[in-house]
Amino acid sequence: MKKSKDPSGPVRQRLRKGAYLLPSLFTMGNVILGFYAVIRGLSGDFLVASMLLFGAGILDGLDGRIARLTHTESEFGKEFDSLADVLTFGMSPALLAYAWSLHQMERAGWLLAVFFLLCTATRLARFNVHTKSKERDFVGLPSPAAAGVIAALLFVAFDPTLRDLGLQTAWIERILPWMMVLVGSLMVSTFRYPGFRGIDLRRRLSYRAAIVLAAIILTLVYYPEAFFPSIALIYWLLGPLGWVFGRFWRRSSESLESSKTLETS
Repeated sequence: MKKSKDPSGPVRQRLRKGAYLLPSLFTMGNVILGFYAVIRGLSGDFLVASMLLFGAGILDGLDGRIARLTHTESEFGKEFDSLADVLTFGMSPALLAYAWSLHQMERAGWLLAVFFLLCTATRLARFNVHTKSKERDFVGLPSPAAAGVIAALLFVAFDPTLRDLGLQTAWIERILPWMMVLVGSLMVSTFRYPGFRGIDLRRRLSYRAAIVLAAIILTLVYYPEAFFPSIALIYWLLGPLGWVFGRFWRRSSESLESSKTLETS
């Protein structure tokens, strides 16, 4: 007797193919937003361009999580994501910074933009090499966060609310070249940044975490435009501050152990 074919078989196969395609759609979305951010920047609308980069960062954070949730991680998806990140978080912020004010520095301006782009590519290449590592922290500033810092500077310079408060854009133009070097260097540094990969939303929060979460929600509700710039600027400081506090804590621990040793001897 011939076995009857399972009618749900082709349907499951199509759903499986759709699940594999879903993370790549988010990656395509972040490339599109990055490209459109450059178009808006070349038109002089740097405020919208900065918001588009923040949106691209959100999509970049979702594609990996969706791939892990649907168990559809693949080598193609990893390579595609890295190539997309070089364009969206390397090329786009470098071009926006150059189009806004770095072009006034002539040769030094485009060299700064190229430096940022090369640091992004180097950081992503190193990430791909160590992608099999089970560490939850990132080594070096992640490229979406680096692009978010540049986008935050653009946002602060062109946000009308901050202009009404008397904020001048001249000082941002002066620090932008230094920030391109600093942020680019942090991407290829060995500073560790939290990856938030082990966060379990089902766990109960301590009161300290609840206070931080409440502050984040209040910022998002009362001034949503400043939410992503604030997060980007705070996050890029975590690596150097963590290194400084780590060294201070290690020295204090060593001095405490040596003093205990002297007391017991």
